[in-house]
Amino acid sequence: MQDIHCPECKKAFKIDEAGYADIVKQVRDSEFTQQLNERLDIAEKEKINAVELAKQQATNDAQKKSAAKDAEIQDLKARLEAGDTSKQLAVSEAVKAVEKERDDLANRLRQAELEKKAASELAAANHSNQLQKTSAEKDTEIQHLKTVLSAKESEKTMSEISLKDKYETRINDLEDTIERLKDMKARLSTKMVGETLEQHCETEFNRIRPTAFPKSYFEKDNDARTGSKGDYIFRDNDETGIETVSIMFEMKNESDETATKKKNEDFLKELDKDRHEKNCEYAVLVSLLEPDSELYNSGIVDVSHRYKKMYVIRPQFFIPIITLLRNAAQNSLKYKQELAIVKAQNVDITHFEEELDAFKTGFARNYDLASKKFKTAITEIDKTIDHLQKTKDALLGSENNLRLANNKADDLTVKKLTKKNPTMAAKFEALGRD
Repeated sequence: MQDIHCPECKKAFKIDEAGYADIVKQVRDSEFTQQLNERLDIAEKEKINAVELAKQQATNDAQKKSAAKDAEIQDLKARLEAGDTSKQLAVSEAVKAVEKERDDLANRLRQAELEKKAASELAAANHSNQLQKTSAEKDTEIQHLKTVLSAKESEKTMSEISLKDKYETRINDLEDTIERLKDMKARLSTKMVGETLEQHCETEFNRIRPTAFPKSYFEKDNDARTGSKGDYIFRDNDETGIETVSIMFEMKNESDETATKKKNEDFLKELDKDRHEKNCEYAVLVSLLEPDSELYNSGIVDVSHRYKKMYVIRPQFFIPIITLLRNAAQNSLKYKQELAIVKAQNVDITHFEEELDAFKTGFARNYDLASKKFKTAITEIDKTIDHLQKTKDALLGSENNLRLANNKADDLTVKKLTKKNPTMAAKFEALGRD
């Protein structure tokens, strides 16, 4: 048996070797648990750092993509301006070529007229038939040249119309492209054609599920027993079944709120509540609200200063946020596996504090009960002693009275009895004589 001193009341009590060994083992296990908790804290910090690094990387990638889109827009604008210049140059060159050809034809026409005039002057000296023949040929050539000139004028007009239509079509295409890119930049290339935001996110996830998330759980949250529910829950486990990461998703589209314009922060409190009720580690709001906000358009927005482990993203960051959080959770997976092994080998380590508190509580309760009974027994003994003392005093008083009575009895004589009684004295005297 070992003497154990209670650290609170300083009382000593006996405990056998098995109980003593169990307490020593629990103390050793508590040290191991403390070290394990420290390692888990380190892993949690590493995971948070990894998430921050990945978030920064994603933001940088988004900024690079945005810069690339800006460069593309500037390039298209330059090309549009160059197209306008080239269009003007092409039209100018085409006009110059047609005008040159027209001038050539006009010169040929004037030359033909001059030749006709010269032929007319020469025809005065020649035969009239020959003159008529030459004049008819010149008239025919002049008419042919006029027809060719008219065709060239028509060709020039058609060419100008064709070039104008061509470049107007190209300009319209470039303007449509610029508007599309501007809208893509404003919306960050979110595809929302004929589908809701939830359907979009579900389709994007299912598209890469077989290759990227073959063992993950991603379903709608239909459990409204607690009074509210999120939109989707994502959970990922390793090969041993240990959960590595869990995310509660809430999707909000601008078209979902037509009466009044809502803000993202209006939904954060309810999302945090859903995260706790469904035991999820992270919460993510996928939102198209506040489309002109530079903060939410810049990338993944961490709102952990308002609610723990919560992010607000645009739809194009839906897959990246899942990937980042899952990869960050992989860094602490080995610690979770070690913890699971330790729990499997030493089940009572997990409940060490509860058992120790239960032991202390039970021991204190038993000690209190024993102490109360001991005090009651002492009180009763004191009462008994006091009663016995009174009995003793009473007996001693009786003994003294008996002694006095005995002494009085010993001192009693016939002489003393008849001292003041002459009648009895005479009788005893007569009896003595007889």
